[in-house]
Amino acid sequence: MSLLVLLQEVARAATDLAPIAKLGAALAASIATIGAAMGISKIGSSALESMARQPEAAGNIQSSMILAAAFVEGVSLFAVVVCLLVAVG
Repeated sequence: MSLLVLLQEVARAATDLAPIAKLGAALAASIATIGAAMGISKIGSSALESMARQPEAAGNIQSSMILAAAFVEGVSLFAVVVCLLVAVG
């Protein structure tokens, strides 16, 4: 088998990987979303536990919790957008 024929077969196989790349992007988006959900739930449970132990610090803990959850959600949204761009493009 000549080198040219081998390269043509590799190029043809590479064009057939588009559905697999879209599946991988969808899988990555779902993993990013699940990870963010687990992170936010851990933040919430830790904040509630902290508020139960120190009720006088509930306001500060709640503010920190909301800020941390917003950062986690932002990173998750960014990851999902990147995965969707890979899937579409």
